[in-house]
Amino acid sequence: MSYPVYQPSLTGNEKKYVNECLDTSWISSKGHFVNDFEKSFADFIGVKHASSVCNGTVAIHLAASALGLGQDDEIICPSFTYIASANPFVQLGCKIVFCDSLADSWQMDPYDAERKITPKTKALMVVHLYGHPADMDAFVALAKKYHLFLIEDCAEAIGSQYKGKRVGSFGDIACFSFFGNKTITCGEGGMVLCNNDDLFERVNHLKAQGVVSWREYWHDVIAYNYRMTNIQAAIGLAQLEQVDKFMTAKRQIADWYMEELKSTPLVFHKPHGDVFHTFWMISALAKSKEDRASLRAALKQAGIETRPTFPCIHQMPAYNKQFECFSVAEDLSSRGINLPSYPALTHDDVKSICKVIKEYYGK
Repeated sequence: MSYPVYQPSLTGNEKKYVNECLDTSWISSKGHFVNDFEKSFADFIGVKHASSVCNGTVAIHLAASALGLGQDDEIICPSFTYIASANPFVQLGCKIVFCDSLADSWQMDPYDAERKITPKTKALMVVHLYGHPADMDAFVALAKKYHLFLIEDCAEAIGSQYKGKRVGSFGDIACFSFFGNKTITCGEGGMVLCNNDDLFERVNHLKAQGVVSWREYWHDVIAYNYRMTNIQAAIGLAQLEQVDKFMTAKRQIADWYMEELKSTPLVFHKPHGDVFHTFWMISALAKSKEDRASLRAALKQAGIETRPTFPCIHQMPAYNKQFECFSVAEDLSSRGINLPSYPALTHDDVKSICKVIKEYYGK
């Protein structure tokens, strides 16, 4: 039997809701599922406003645009994250200033972030990597101290909590992704969340071609078409109805892995501090970069798909114009591995995967 690293669970009302869209011909960006999904998701996270978009990357681009970020503004961002956390800012003319990560939580280091703040710094881009919340007390304090925008990238952390409060509710604005491998999915999709009424109005204005409300086909700004379709929203709403089940399943799968593999050298990405870790991916550190490569080869031979943790962005060709070294981030990036972690995995499935790992390590 083969095991993909991830696959969505589509066993709820997805077909029913999509068929309603088809039966009623409401398939574009109009339709009640868009509004229903936005309201339900805002309520789930605990914020006032949510605006749906077509994917998670444009959610970040839209959020940055709505905040007015642009030419030569400095944005502090972790290097150890997916490249979409940085690209939209560069596309707007901003300068990305990378910082290191923390070895225990794998999240952006607030102490290194503070060292990087200059008079040109306009925002902190905080990523809740692999479902583990960042240290939001520290980042909220930094944003207030230096009068910075606080942006949360919650693409991998739907439902995660910091001190009993869901991520996405701490900053000025938050971004989510509903790609096929996320905790809930629309196939492609995203959401921008905030509590400020004026900022929410800017988000909605910019995502819909900048059309004004008082004249047909009249546009007062150069804007975007980032709208989510009613079909995407229908799938998203059906997924959101099952989010508690998905989170419970993924946390159980993580527990099974950690129990089964406690005698191996793998060091798992466990919760650190007062957090609710949703384990978007079941992630662990191998002994070395070479050990990770050979372990992945052994698992692939057994029909088990894995992925490496994200490469550090500062080492990629588009960003490595000057030498930078982030020792913790580079270590996590070089040794990390993501194991199969989709909700349908059973205890027996996990045991089968772990059997290959234990045999590899001679345990």
